[in-house]
Amino acid sequence: MHNITKIGVYTSGGDAPGMNAAVRAVVRTAMFYKIEVVGIQMGYRGMLEKRFIPMQSQSVSKIINRGGTILQTSRCPEFEDFEYRKTAYDNIKAEGIDALVVIGGDGSFRGAMALESEQDIPIVGVPATIDNDIYGTDFTIGFDTAINTAMEAIDKIRDTAQSHNIVFFVEVMGRDAGFIGLNTGIATGAEVTLVPEIITDIESLCYYLVAERRKNKTSGIIIVSEGGPMGSAAEVASQVQQRIPDYDTRVTTLGHIQRGGSPTCNDRVLASILGYEAVGALLDNHTGVMVGRSQGKITLTPFGEACSKHNKIDHSLYEITKILSV
Repeated sequence: MHNITKIGVYTSGGDAPGMNAAVRAVVRTAMFYKIEVVGIQMGYRGMLEKRFIPMQSQSVSKIINRGGTILQTSRCPEFEDFEYRKTAYDNIKAEGIDALVVIGGDGSFRGAMALESEQDIPIVGVPATIDNDIYGTDFTIGFDTAINTAMEAIDKIRDTAQSHNIVFFVEVMGRDAGFIGLNTGIATGAEVTLVPEIITDIESLCYYLVAERRKNKTSGIIIVSEGGPMGSAAEVASQVQQRIPDYDTRVTTLGHIQRGGSPTCNDRVLASILGYEAVGALLDNHTGVMVGRSQGKITLTPFGEACSKHNKIDHSLYEITKILSV
């Protein structure tokens, strides 16, 4: 049983729209329960460098609509070493911090899991990553904003594709998960959607494109999720060009544009709920768990399970993309 009087909150790993809304929820919920809050800047690196800032209600005023993270984030490979984690813990305790809320993805949770298992400090995680691949929650903070950003960009690309009879190969993020690709593929009416979970060979892709041309369909959008077996959008386009030389192709990589921007309503609400629930979980003496939301209910998933398992795409959605692209 821990007596919690001061909570440290930090964002770690890749930024995601809605992180600020989650920070805001943690701060204001803790204040409601008369608990002090310390913001840890730059994630695990900030623990090592003692980048601690006291946070009040006004500290998180007018940030719910802002993308990125006001606490900033960074990679910290040193944290894989026990001695560095011990230093981080010593700095945290010296600051008077009794518990932690980590907002991030599976890499962030692995760091938290190691720290929590070695030291006497309760930690609860909030899933925030545009990839939506964290097990234990239907959606991660940032995913909804990312797919809307990608959708809007692809809609604009289609205007040019149709005007010039061009086939665009558009690469979207997602690491080794096809959630962004699959959802934007349906939302934009893409002719082809390539995701890491579904194996597609270049010959089948080219056969389909030639068949489409016979139907006088000379422009189109092919969405390529990063991390797929056929390589990047540029590599797929190059292979198609080699096999169908008269095809006019272009490549667009949306990249980090998908991580930025003001979070959608869905992401703001989800972040607010999970930030609130993270503080509640700590007060209920839960530790080493991630708060999630599944089928409308709050769930608590151990860090080990959240990191070792991955959300699975709905394969029926992939079938829908194929049928609707005919």
